[in-house]
Amino acid sequence: MYRFFIDPEQLNNEYISISGDDYNHIRNVLRMKVGENVLLSDGSDREYEASIVEYVNDGGGDAAVSLKITDVYGQSRELPAKITLFQGYPKGDKMEQIIQKAVELGAFEVVPVMMNRCVVKLDEKKASKKVERLNTIALSAAKQSKRGIVPEVKPVMSMKEALSYAKELDYVIIPYECAEGVEYSKKIISEAVKEKKIGVFIGPEGGFDTSEIETLSDIGGKIITLGNRILRTETAGMTVLSILMFSLEQ
Repeated sequence: MYRFFIDPEQLNNEYISISGDDYNHIRNVLRMKVGENVLLSDGSDREYEASIVEYVNDGGGDAAVSLKITDVYGQSRELPAKITLFQGYPKGDKMEQIIQKAVELGAFEVVPVMMNRCVVKLDEKKASKKVERLNTIALSAAKQSKRGIVPEVKPVMSMKEALSYAKELDYVIIPYECAEGVEYSKKIISEAVKEKKIGVFIGPEGGFDTSEIETLSDIGGKIITLGNRILRTETAGMTVLSILMFSLEQ
C-alpha cells in the first residue's frame, strides 16, 4: 500500500485533502482510482489508512484528492533510539546516496559537517540549496521505506557546531581507521543501543584529522574500529547504521 505524509492539523477532520506533488503522484503517476486505499503518516506513533473519495477540480489550479480515514494503526517502523548521523561532507553526489541509505536504515536525522579534510567547500547559498535537495531525497526515501517520520537533514555545520550539538546526545560513536580492538567495539555498540539518543560521526574521504578525534574524545565520544579493512566514507556510516538497526530492532 502506498504511503504519504500529511500535517497533523489535517487530522482534525474525517476527510483529508491532498494537493501539490502528492496529488500529482496519486493521480497521474500511480493512476489510483476512487475506492483505493493509501497509508498516511503525520510523523507520530500512528499511521492512518484512508480511502480515495474523489478528485476535486481535476486538472484545475486547485486540483486535489479527497480521502476518508477508514482505520488507525500503531506504527512500529521506527527504532527505539534516535540515531543522528554526523557525516563529513563528501565530494560529488555521494551525500545524496548517503542520505537515501541512512533514511532506509532508520537514522532519525543527518547532520552534514564540514571537517578539516573535506574536499568540498560550500558557501552559505550553495549549502542551503544542497540541504534543500537532500531533504527532498530524505522524503522520497522515507516514503519508499515506509518510515513513520521524515528524517531531517540539518543545515551544514562546522565541526565546532557539530560537537556542541552532539553534547545533547546520550552516546557518541566514532569509527576511526587507526582504532584497534574489535571486542572493544562490540562492547561499545552493546552499550550504545541501551541509550535513547545515539550519535555517529563519520569522517570525509580524507578521514578525521587527529585534532578532531581528540575533541570528539573530549566530549565522551567512543572511538571504535569497524574491522581490518578501510571503508569509504559512504560505506562506513551505512555499516554502523546497519549494526545499530539490527541491534535495536524489536
